[in-house]
Amino acid sequence: QVQLVESGGGLVQAGGSLTLSCTASGSVFSIFVMGWYRQAPGKQRESVATISISGRATYVDSVKGRFTASRDNAKKTIYLQMNSLKPEDTAVYYCAAGSAITNSGAPTIWGQGTQVTVSS
Repeated sequence: QVQLVESGGGLVQAGGSLTLSCTASGSVFSIFVMGWYRQAPGKQRESVATISISGRATYVDSVKGRFTASRDNAKKTIYLQMNSLKPEDTAVYYCAAGSAITNSGAPTIWGQGTQVTVSS
C-alpha cells in the first residue's frame, strides 16, 4: 500500500517561491502517475500538475510558466517548484498517485495536504 507525505508548504509573499515535496512509501513508485492538486477555501479541488510515469508534466493553464513539476523515481519523490506566486495560489496542496497499470493513472491515493499561503 502506497502512502504519500507532503512537505514544504508555508507562508510566502507574492512573487516569492516555494518548493513542495511528496515522498511515497510502500509499493513500486515508477508505475504510478503522480499529480499535484490544490483546494482553496470554498472551492473545489483542482488538478495543478500531472506527471506521467515517463516524467512528462502537464499543467493547468493558471500555473503554466510559473510552476514546474518533476519526479525522482530513485527517491520515490515528486516535487512542485512554484515561482512568481500569487495570492490566488493560496490553497492546501495535495499530492496523489494512481497506478498506470490498474487504474489508467487516475488518482486513488492521496497525501494529507500541505498549506500554501501567499500574502499580497
